[in-house]
Amino acid sequence: MTRISPFLLQMTAIGIAVAALILAISPDQSASPEAPPAVVEVRQSEPVALSAQQGPVSYAEAVNLAGPAVVNIHTRKTVVQQAHPFADDPFFRHFFGDRFGPPTQQREQTSLGSGVIISAAGYMLTNNHVIEGADEIQATLADGRSFPARIVGTDPETDLAVLRIDTGNEPLQSIVMGRSRDLLVGDVVLAVGNPFGVGQTVTLGIVSATGRSRLGISTYEDFIQTDAAINPGNSGGALINAHGELIGVNTAIFTRSGGSQGIGFAIPIDLARDIITQIIQSGTVVRGWLGIEVQEITPQLARSFGLEDTRGVIIAGLLANGPAARAGIRRGDVLTHMDGDRITDGQDALNFIARRKPGETLQMQGLRNGQAFRAEAEVGQRPRPQVQR
Repeated sequence: MTRISPFLLQMTAIGIAVAALILAISPDQSASPEAPPAVVEVRQSEPVALSAQQGPVSYAEAVNLAGPAVVNIHTRKTVVQQAHPFADDPFFRHFFGDRFGPPTQQREQTSLGSGVIISAAGYMLTNNHVIEGADEIQATLADGRSFPARIVGTDPETDLAVLRIDTGNEPLQSIVMGRSRDLLVGDVVLAVGNPFGVGQTVTLGIVSATGRSRLGISTYEDFIQTDAAINPGNSGGALINAHGELIGVNTAIFTRSGGSQGIGFAIPIDLARDIITQIIQSGTVVRGWLGIEVQEITPQLARSFGLEDTRGVIIAGLLANGPAARAGIRRGDVLTHMDGDRITDGQDALNFIARRKPGETLQMQGLRNGQAFRAEAEVGQRPRPQVQR
């Protein structure tokens, strides 16, 4: 009987596996190169379990994976400004004429930022404030090539925007999306962007905190805080983990001098993922809305309302004939639960309502004049905020 050595069996199995993998990832040669993709494909990472005690000596591999997907964004817009505070005053012009020029003058304003390629089809993610009001947007890839970019859609309430560049039929290297919900304080992160326009730069730090809100940066806040240096021009760039996966979009810094002081904030990718999907599919973001204005519960208010703690919100205002008003909610009501979940504060309530789709039913519980009550509201669509130009 012929015996096959274990080594030969192992090599044969490996060969079959490699051949199957090559067939799986090889493009279909029969497909027309001009045919547009039916869906926008983004790459999502798989959970990886690693010991907390293990760490690489170098993060070059992570940077090599993510770096080509980070772009520099240059914007240009025309700004109209008044030449002199009295230039259009008839009395002033009677004596001085046009000596100080026309009442208004136009000038070009340029700015720098960063972005992240999230799809080989050319879709990019950046901050809304990087491109807001821009007349022209140019994206420069890591290899030096530059392309005009167009706005697919924006969401000022999270300060996110999706752009697209057209490189013909040439696919672009996109970043792999991680999972920001898995982040722990102390995890290593790297910020990749274009600070001060000097070119692509990488800085290293750790996750200092998660779930930061009430910063006044945007309406919906759930920031990752990091001490990785983030400077002007980094906005819209990538915050990556040690595996080169996108886990946040660098957005803001806390500073007294204008430079990095070790307190930077990034929008978590788990929050951005739903925004990206909605913008690519419909060009806009739809959120739930009840038409209420809420007030935080202080310890003093909790005592006056007979509450055990400060969790929940007080209804401070109602839109006439809005979803909450139609459901019977009144000013002065204390809301403590939505769909059975406990509300902690105003930001928590805002996020909870926003996640509901218009037309869905929302169950609310709370206290009215010291007595428990329940209400059921049909969620409306949140009006899009007016953009200030």
